[in-house]
Amino acid sequence: MKKLVLAIAFIGMGSFAMAQQTTPQDKEARRAEMQQKMQQREQEHLTQMQKDLNLNASQVAQVKALHETRKTEMKADFAKNKEVRHAKMEEMKAKRAQMDADMKKILTPEQYDKWQVDRKAKMEQKRMTMKDRKMMKKPMNTATPEVK
Repeated sequence: MKKLVLAIAFIGMGSFAMAQQTTPQDKEARRAEMQQKMQQREQEHLTQMQKDLNLNASQVAQVKALHETRKTEMKADFAKNKEVRHAKMEEMKAKRAQMDADMKKILTPEQYDKWQVDRKAKMEQKRMTMKDRKMMKKPMNTATPEVK
């Protein structure tokens, strides 16, 4: 019985490990799917605005053009700020490396090793907390049935 339970556990863990591996094709497929969903949401939003605000065809075209312009501006801002984000990341890495070197000078080798282990554990705990928060958030545009 123990062997059976152990075998099932190993098979289960192996399948989870295989499920975690993603290929570039998977990422591209996921990206294409997300873009398609975004376009669909945009279209649904535009249709809903047309219905709610009683927009005519000209207004719909203008709103759509405005949304496209705004999206283009946001992409440009994101690209422009990418260098700033990169510079900040490099600065943070340098500060972290400096702190690491300073701590190594202050602490004994045993203390330093313990400090490293504790710091990595705290980082992992923060990552898991962030992941849990992300999982708990509801999708923005969930359709709920209307109650009459």
